[in-house]
Amino acid sequence: MTDKNLKTIAAMSGGVDSSVAAYLLQQQGHSVTGVTLRLINSSGAPEAACGAAAEARDAKAVCERLGIEHFTIDFTDAFSRNVIDRFCGDYLNGLTPNPCVECNKYIKFEKMLECVSSMNCGAFATGHYARIEKTGSGRYLLKKAADLSKDQSYFLYSLSQEQLSKVLFPLGALTKAEVRATAEACGLINARKKDSQDICFIPNGDHAGFIRQYKKLAPDPGNFIDKDGNVLGSHEGAYMFTVGQRKGLGIALGRPAYVLSVDTAANTVTLGENEDLFKRRLEADEINLIAADRIDAPVRVSAKIRYSHKTASATAVQTDDDKLVVEFDEPQRAVTPGQSVVLYDGDTVIGGGKVTRTLDP
Repeated sequence: MTDKNLKTIAAMSGGVDSSVAAYLLQQQGHSVTGVTLRLINSSGAPEAACGAAAEARDAKAVCERLGIEHFTIDFTDAFSRNVIDRFCGDYLNGLTPNPCVECNKYIKFEKMLECVSSMNCGAFATGHYARIEKTGSGRYLLKKAADLSKDQSYFLYSLSQEQLSKVLFPLGALTKAEVRATAEACGLINARKKDSQDICFIPNGDHAGFIRQYKKLAPDPGNFIDKDGNVLGSHEGAYMFTVGQRKGLGIALGRPAYVLSVDTAANTVTLGENEDLFKRRLEADEINLIAADRIDAPVRVSAKIRYSHKTASATAVQTDDDKLVVEFDEPQRAVTPGQSVVLYDGDTVIGGGKVTRTLDP
């Protein structure tokens, strides 16, 4: 009988990364079962949406190629409730959410952990580019991938010690080119499949249009204002905008204008100059720490305020059970409430949280 610790679930999205992860596990001696989480209802779902029917078919085809079982499990209700509803709610409250962080926190890792238990397996694996290391004290650390251009540790800062103890990241030491070459050599149908670059349930990138349709919203006219409260023009809903935005404002001022802040309660959007976007201090809540139980004293970190942001030197301090204050050495552009700030010590994720506000005067 196969050791339970080698009975492993491969979370399979239909993409090349999770497919190669499943193959590598098989080569390492694991008894692998492929599981696809159906997250999007088939009717009207984008073809490339995570968990949509087309993606599940690709995952099944890969499993047939590898000679392993494949199951699709329906989590569409949980995805709508915990990801799509939160996404819309955050925008309607003047925030700019990161749905991939929410999906990892509330759906992918939580539900896969449930599958591990119900299917009597020892672990589950995903195609994320990140690494896990266990310390001598038994704590699990989350680390950046070897291929920094593909590193996804930013999206994973909310993982718990239990989840880290059960998850495997077979691609953590590989480059994307090596992953595609492995898929080609194995004859996997998705070896050359393009990576998804958009929010899976909004492939055209029009978050405002999606929210308007999903929530059945009528236009809600409000004002663009400057820092002194002077009216500059009108818009059809403050939720349509995000901090740092320049394009698509629908207003001509004769000079470049950037969104400085969004107030959905007052239905106003404050515009200003690019230099007005730079802030040094932020506060975050909904924090999760991985490398320590608590940050008892100010600590030097490298911090990212969004996935595409370069890490920047800062000092972080935990001011309450669920609050962090991060002060950067140099002001950072477009610190955005609703996005995640993730703290690093070298290539190790200390933890992170959701930006609630900037603290600059």
